[in-house]
Amino acid sequence: MSFKYIFIRYNNLKLNLGEDMNTIKLEDKLITPSKVICIGRNYVDHIKELNNEMPTDMVFFIKPNSCISDEIIFPKGNDSCHYEAEISFIIEDTKIVAVGFGLDMTLREVQSKLKAKGLPWERAKSFHNAAVFSDFVKINDISNLSLQLEINGELKQEGGIDLMIHKPHETITEALTFTYFEDGDILMTGTPKGVGSFNIGDTFVGRIIDGKDVLLEKTFVVN
Repeated sequence: MSFKYIFIRYNNLKLNLGEDMNTIKLEDKLITPSKVICIGRNYVDHIKELNNEMPTDMVFFIKPNSCISDEIIFPKGNDSCHYEAEISFIIEDTKIVAVGFGLDMTLREVQSKLKAKGLPWERAKSFHNAAVFSDFVKINDISNLSLQLEINGELKQEGGIDLMIHKPHETITEALTFTYFEDGDILMTGTPKGVGSFNIGDTFVGRIIDGKDVLLEKTFVVN
C-alpha cells in the first residue's frame, strides 16, 4: 500500500467526518469549530451562589464539537439541567474575531456528585446540545461587552467583561500553555450569577450588548 494511497484515504476520511460536524454561523458563512474551550468560576458572585471555593488558578474544561447546537433541547432523563449564559468568542490565529451569545448547559446534580468525588465533569458538561450558540458577529473592541438573559420575560442573568476575574485575552494566553485553538474554535468566558433550572416550553432571549447598544439578540424556545 503506497503512502500516496494512505494520504488520500486519510483526507477523504477527514472530509467525511467533517460532513457530520456541527457548525456555527458567522454573519454570512458557516464555521466548524473543533472544540469549545471554557473557563469556569470566572465571576465572583457566581462562585458564591454555588458555594464553590475561589480558585487560585484558572479552571478550564473543554466541550467537543458534538455539544454544539443552535437550539435548546432539554436532556431526557435529567431533572436538574441548568442554563449558564456566557459571552462567547470565535478565535482565529489565537485572536478574537467575533462574538456571540452562548449557553453552557450543565447537569447540576451530576456535576455536584462528580465534584464531590474529585472526578472530571464531562458527564455534566459534554452531552449533546450542551453548548448552545446564537449567530456570531465580527468584533474589534471587546472592552465594553456584556450579556443579558431573559427567561419568559424575566431578567435572569446580566454581567460583562468588567466583572470577569480573568479577562478574555488573559484567558487565551493561559489556555495556550496547555492546548491550542484551531481557527474557528470557540472560547466561552464564564457565567455571571443567576444560573438555574428551566422547563420545556420556556422562552430564552439572549443578548450581547456593546456599551449601551444591543449588538445581537437571539430567541430560543426550549424543546
